[in-house]
Amino acid sequence: MGRVRIGLSSREIAAAVFALIAIWLAGVVPSVEIAWVMAVLILTIYLFAFEIVGVDVAAVTVMVLLGLTTLLAPVMGLDSGLVPVANLFDGFASNAVISIIAVMIIGAGLDKTGIMSRVAAFIMRIGGSTETRIIPLISGTVGVISSFMQNVGAAALFLPVVSRISARTRLPMSRLLMPMGFCAILGGTITMVGSSPLILLNDLILTSNKALPEAVEPMQTFDLFDVTPIGIALLLSGIAYFVLAGRLVLPSRGTDKIEAQDPMIYYAETYGYADFGVHEVRVPSTSPLVGVNVDDMEHRWRVRVVAVDKGDGVRLGSSGVDRSLGIEAGSRLALMGAQEKFDSFVEDTGVEVQPDMEIFAEALSASKAGVAEIVIPPGSALLGKSARDLWMRKVYGLSVLAIRRGDETLTFETGGVRDLPFKPGDTLVVHTTWADLSRLEKDRNFVVVTTEYPHEELRPHKVPMAILFFAITLGLVLFSDLMLSVALLTGAVGMILTGVLSMDEAYEAVSWKTVFLLASLIPLGLAVESSGTAAWIASQTLQALGDVPIWVIQAALAVLATFFTLVMSNVGATVLLVPLAVNMALGAGADPAVFALTVAIATSNSFLIPTHQVNALIMGPGGYRVPDYMRAGGIMTILFLVVSLTMLNLVF
Repeated sequence: MGRVRIGLSSREIAAAVFALIAIWLAGVVPSVEIAWVMAVLILTIYLFAFEIVGVDVAAVTVMVLLGLTTLLAPVMGLDSGLVPVANLFDGFASNAVISIIAVMIIGAGLDKTGIMSRVAAFIMRIGGSTETRIIPLISGTVGVISSFMQNVGAAALFLPVVSRISARTRLPMSRLLMPMGFCAILGGTITMVGSSPLILLNDLILTSNKALPEAVEPMQTFDLFDVTPIGIALLLSGIAYFVLAGRLVLPSRGTDKIEAQDPMIYYAETYGYADFGVHEVRVPSTSPLVGVNVDDMEHRWRVRVVAVDKGDGVRLGSSGVDRSLGIEAGSRLALMGAQEKFDSFVEDTGVEVQPDMEIFAEALSASKAGVAEIVIPPGSALLGKSARDLWMRKVYGLSVLAIRRGDETLTFETGGVRDLPFKPGDTLVVHTTWADLSRLEKDRNFVVVTTEYPHEELRPHKVPMAILFFAITLGLVLFSDLMLSVALLTGAVGMILTGVLSMDEAYEAVSWKTVFLLASLIPLGLAVESSGTAAWIASQTLQALGDVPIWVIQAALAVLATFFTLVMSNVGATVLLVPLAVNMALGAGADPAVFALTVAIATSNSFLIPTHQVNALIMGPGGYRVPDYMRAGGIMTILFLVVSLTMLNLVF
């Protein structure tokens, strides 16, 4: 007989506690409908918090349960379902979900043209490869951009940038994406057009003015930059939080998603070099290297030139590095070799060693180039010819590092690899760009052994079209009253029609997990709002507060808005709570406009669970789980409340 398990797991204990809370609430709430909505809400929180199933599966399950209430309404004591069946799938056609699909496609289009690679290279050139420098650069940039466009759009735009920076710096995506996503949300509070609640606020104030008593002076609307001090303080606090505490709250996950193995590590491990590496150097005018060609330099010092920049752009492989190329003063060189050989080369030539890759960070990144193995097959037209005879580097883009023939290996450091005539079965170990390697797969003179490499086909000739439609989209978002989803779809469709992306690539660019997560939760928000559940929670909160100072009421309002935005759309929470905030302010003798603004800002305080569009967007690529948000987002939520309430009272 097997053992009988007596102890209960944490999930089972939590399930029992959540069930007891739901049963207790059923006897407290004013209607059966609210009781059932609260039960579904508690179930959702439980599924998210304990990851019983994937968050997208949990969201779809909740949506289906809401749909089944139409069938089970008589049994549940309801007149009708919690959500009308006709509105159950409205989330899939909602403005928010369609907007997310569109910005993913636009981001993929910009990435496909190579624009995002250049942005990533620029950020790395300034920030280097350290987490404490890259996080402020990325997060600060995204935060400022999101002050003038929807925060999910800014986050989606920089998603491919962060992916490339992660691949090149070896920093896990999980260490970079959450700071970027949180700061995109925070940046939406810098201007009155940075987030949907702030855009909506002035209209709600004008509506509330009509219901004010005659003795009360109408509220003034807010100008574009009235909230800027508050937003900047929030953004800076978010950046400081991740710089100072990021190593404690951010997970180190996703290193397996780095695009390719470091070619230097591969070569060193395969051929037993403990100190093999790649270096970037600058040739001063006083160096004896000036006037020497690449062939003579490599032959004398036994270092391999893999890339050159003479001030006219990076030359790599078949794009311009050959043995006859002369070295000029001011040239930048990317050199591969053992540390001993490299040190000797530096001492003899007086070149200036750069501490980090700067000019060649992009060209030699793991996503663009690496070490590959190629076999010379029987029947190849190259048999009997050497790499020198064939101008291998110039013609094929292959910089030969070693040749393996049976049990023997000849490396470029021992010399002779370029002069050895090829025989059938020779394995060439080469440094090459993935674009050159991809072309060789169709060449019958080679058999490409290395197949696991990024087959990335960039379309730099489509840059003008990508920039044009991005500019059109940005213009429509900022300067027109067109619905956000239509404005963004204009750019997405434009990129597909002009060939920046194919339709299949557009489908692949969309994170369908994110789409199903958000679309399936929208019916729950509708149920919370239409059933009166949200209004009941708000009124109970006010009743519990009693007679307290104004700042306590304002703080409670901010906490209430924070809670609502976790379980329903921030727009819905704003619409629901602004009238309540105005009434609370009038009753407490406070400024109703400031209380209304408190709600509009606090509905951006959505960090605890991945229900916000931005958090849902980065969840998959970052490999995040709900507990990751609860750990990092819990502190951020408290920090947001403290900073926002302090600044609101200082500014207004």
